[in-house]
Amino acid sequence: MDAKSLERVPLFAGLSPKEREKVARWADTVDLPAGKHLLDEGRLPHEFFVIVDGEVEVLHEEQRLATLGPGDFFGEIALIEHGRRTASVVTTTPTTLAVMSPASFAAMRREMAEVALRIDDAIRERMER
Repeated sequence: MDAKSLERVPLFAGLSPKEREKVARWADTVDLPAGKHLLDEGRLPHEFFVIVDGEVEVLHEEQRLATLGPGDFFGEIALIEHGRRTASVVTTTPTTLAVMSPASFAAMRREMAEVALRIDDAIRERMER
């Protein structure tokens, strides 16, 4: 993952260059085609995703909940709550993602309070929908 590309991601806005470098070391970049199933509702969590480029569709019980694009993130709820995935996610265009393991995601939340707060705010907003 390139730290420079993280500047465009609202989740990482306001981080110092050194902090963005750390996030870049925690994340892998993955390029995927349209139609790729990333998460399946009800499955155990294994990753946290940030969309660098492209779009994904979020589905709950096969109903579209949202379309997410560059700068959006997903996969956090099940990792934080140590539960199963609450939705399915499928790429709708060719998509570039930054992907973090549960350990890297936990380290980021622990070491970067500002990022953890943004993630928590997003969870509250998503759960209210």
